[in-house]
Amino acid sequence: LEPIRNTISDGLPVFGTCAGLILLSKQIEGEPATRLATMDTEVLRNAYGRQLGSFYTIAPMKGVGEDIPMTFIRAPYIQSVGEGVEVLATVDGNIVAARQGSQLVTSFHPELNDSEEIHRLFLRL
Repeated sequence: LEPIRNTISDGLPVFGTCAGLILLSKQIEGEPATRLATMDTEVLRNAYGRQLGSFYTIAPMKGVGEDIPMTFIRAPYIQSVGEGVEVLATVDGNIVAARQGSQLVTSFHPELNDSEEIHRLFLRL
């Protein structure tokens, strides 16, 4: 993992969705951070519950738009962010999208919707 961590820390653009958010987070509530751990966030796994807690909503996302479709499947959310992490979207008071440098993370799956705006944001990184 160390070569990958170093490459990300050196500026490699990375987009982590759902489980990717967990892989990039430095802290996971109740678990040791044995993953990539390159983004200064703390996440809660399966924060919205099991499969039956999956849902769809539309919410604003900074730098993307006001009506962004968001599909959550056994999704985590970000409990806290460190210095240098920009919160991009919240749903019901929970952080569901953030950016740190060239790293972008979402709790939801933008690839499951018709909107390409979040992917365009990532390409601009």
